[in-house]
Amino acid sequence: MEGNKNNKPRGILVFGAPCSGKSTFCEKFSKRFGLAYYDLNELKNNNNFTREQILTIIAEILKTKHTIMIEGEIDTEKDRIEIRNTLRNHGYEPSLVWIQTDMSTIRTRLKSKFKSIAKAKDFYEQAVTKLEAPAEEEHPIILSGKHTFETQTKHVITGLADLSEK
Repeated sequence: MEGNKNNKPRGILVFGAPCSGKSTFCEKFSKRFGLAYYDLNELKNNNNFTREQILTIIAEILKTKHTIMIEGEIDTEKDRIEIRNTLRNHGYEPSLVWIQTDMSTIRTRLKSKFKSIAKAKDFYEQAVTKLEAPAEEEHPIILSGKHTFETQTKHVITGLADLSEK
């Protein structure tokens, strides 16, 4: 996983709508390639951390110089720029993976998760109001949240290789 042209460790940022398949993908991908995986939403919510505290923790993690995956707290372009700059400042090569899933699948997954249509709807509406599609210059690797993990993995590996050539 390390093999990019600059021999820099990678910071793979993964984002998308709620229940699009981000966590499942990150957990499997990080396990397959032996990568550290950090869910910043979980870190923030479980510990009541501020954005500044999260960035400090990331900066400490980046001292390891190991390729990492990050999910959460990167829904806006501003958030992603901030994290990418932190990665670059620590000698990392940032890459963005955007997982997209159709509304029908997201609704089904949210209903299953919350066991309530009203709760699922409220959660989704709050989450997507903050979500910003990536700008073209972010060069996202776009995945379907409905594809198999093997297909997603091949697509990400190809996308990372293509980014390394730029």
